[in-house]
Amino acid sequence: LNYLIAGGLHPVGFHVLNIILHAVISVLMIDVFAILIGGLDYDEKGWTLNHAPKTSLLAAIFFAAHPVHTESVAGVVGRADLLCALFFQLSFLTYCKAFNNGSDRDDRFSVRWVVVSLVLCAAAMLCKEQGITVLGVNAAFDVLLICNVNVYELGHRLLFRKNPPDLGEIVQMGLLKRLGLMSLGGLLMLYARWRIMGTGPPAFTEVDNPASFEENVFTRIVNYNYYYSLNAWLLLCPWWLCFDWSMGCVPLIKSATDWRMVWLLLLWCVLIGLISQALCSPDIQRRRTLTLGLVLLVVPFLPACNIFFRVGFVVAERVLYLSSAGYCLLLAYSLGHCCYRWIKYKKLTCIMLLALLCMYVVRCALRSHQWRSEQSLFSSALSVCPLNAKVHYNVGKNLADRGNTSAAVKYYREAVRLHPNYVHAMNNLGNILKEKNELIEAEQLLSKAVAVQPDFAAAWMNLGIVQNSLRKFEAAEQSYWNAIHYRKKYPDCYYNLGRLYADQNRHVDALNAWRNATMLKPDHSLAWNNMVILLDNTGNQDQAELIGREALKLLPNDHTIMFSLANVLGKLQKYKESESFFLHALQINPNAASCHGNLAVLYHRWGKLELAKKHYELSLKLDPEAPGTRDNYNMLRRKLDQLKHSTP
Repeated sequence: LNYLIAGGLHPVGFHVLNIILHAVISVLMIDVFAILIGGLDYDEKGWTLNHAPKTSLLAAIFFAAHPVHTESVAGVVGRADLLCALFFQLSFLTYCKAFNNGSDRDDRFSVRWVVVSLVLCAAAMLCKEQGITVLGVNAAFDVLLICNVNVYELGHRLLFRKNPPDLGEIVQMGLLKRLGLMSLGGLLMLYARWRIMGTGPPAFTEVDNPASFEENVFTRIVNYNYYYSLNAWLLLCPWWLCFDWSMGCVPLIKSATDWRMVWLLLLWCVLIGLISQALCSPDIQRRRTLTLGLVLLVVPFLPACNIFFRVGFVVAERVLYLSSAGYCLLLAYSLGHCCYRWIKYKKLTCIMLLALLCMYVVRCALRSHQWRSEQSLFSSALSVCPLNAKVHYNVGKNLADRGNTSAAVKYYREAVRLHPNYVHAMNNLGNILKEKNELIEAEQLLSKAVAVQPDFAAAWMNLGIVQNSLRKFEAAEQSYWNAIHYRKKYPDCYYNLGRLYADQNRHVDALNAWRNATMLKPDHSLAWNNMVILLDNTGNQDQAELIGREALKLLPNDHTIMFSLANVLGKLQKYKESESFFLHALQINPNAASCHGNLAVLYHRWGKLELAKKHYELSLKLDPEAPGTRDNYNMLRRKLDQLKHSTP
């Protein structure tokens, strides 16, 4: 739908909708925060009453301006996070609606609105699996706010079996029924996901998430907790933002004496302090708000925490989109509490608050500017993750795509140095060295790439091209066939295989290889053109004409095939048709010196000497060093002079 409205793949249309979605989500956050902080209450018309307008608005502003959201809003892949968050909010708000007056009520809640909430939860999950965690938030909201359960007191009574709690009232309020409905809905969603996508998780490599491949359980747990502290730091101080945190960006903690262990301890000290306040505070409202804030912070993050299954990243800013709502709630509530408790420092607190918001806005603007192009995005990551091989690879690839291959070599070499088995970096570096005619090193790099990853078809093909240039024909042929073995439909490889056979004068094999390329990719211009040229050069002009006409049916505006076919028709003395194809080719590419030169030769043979002279001169003007054209032009001038002198 976005594609149709935007009129194609124009980034502006996608950016605008992402910004609109983020704005809508930020506005809806006011209602979500109002309920979590001030409780659920409705007026006579059924509208939700906001008992904490300032705090909920402040938390929503923090959420709207938080720089960690830039990736989700600025990148098109972030659409999944935005839609997931939108349906997540709607699922929560409709669940709250179940406790308003309704027509089809079961005891003290509306079954209809609970079902609608489950449908919206399914929609959130279809956008991103993280969406299913709204069930946990809804359950916590129900237990803590609707049923007003004191979790600490309930746990203490159950643990020590003193004054067992009376659960009858909770049962009467329909909590068990609602939890049962949500559990059933959640199981059905998981089953549907399993049926659609299969049982196996995606296949990740060690470079994607090195801690998850650690055999030592202690090392794995320590590094997971360090990852959590990094995520917490991005929420607290979102200055160091990066598009990719894998491939050595975050070195593993191998020893208990590593100084980074301090961050783990600090994280858990803060969490334990918050949890103790959430459970043991004598203030009921504070206890409830802190607990729900922690739930909103932690529960949406659970799918990304490596506990239930391995994830394919170390840190990913986009997965913090929902969790940041919990952080913003806790931050706004804490600032509000400070203003209330320390009235004499209220002005200072307000100044700090404005400074923080200004910092968020400035960082958002800077980060959004970095997302404007690949060049600025990849370059910005160099200062944040200098040890990340993928960052250097992407900078190098961007430079190579813009034609700066000399600078690209430097970054590709650094990527290979940081990650010696980085096959894609080796392949791209080998390609550049091949173009620079540094064939020996290119062969070494590509050979290593296929040794590390034997099914890397592109590297096999590039290795074959290098070996062909080194005149290692048998090895090149074997490399091409290895590439085709691992990628059955590989037209470019058949094309290069045909070039190898042509270099060895194995004309039939070359024609067969190029024919395979055109069968797999009917618009493979180079393969069609090479077939026409080879048949022409071997004296098979009639067959060359048939191939050329067949190619032009598929590629009616390909001037290179027109040029080759025109040459064939000229040799067959079909001058009129040949002239037509030459002129059509020149309409498409008027600055082709060779086309002017060959058309001049045609006119020369045809006896149209003035036209021949005109096109010889045009050819020489475009390319003074064109082989043979100068000699033909001089020959024509002598003939014209002879004709001029012989005329009475």
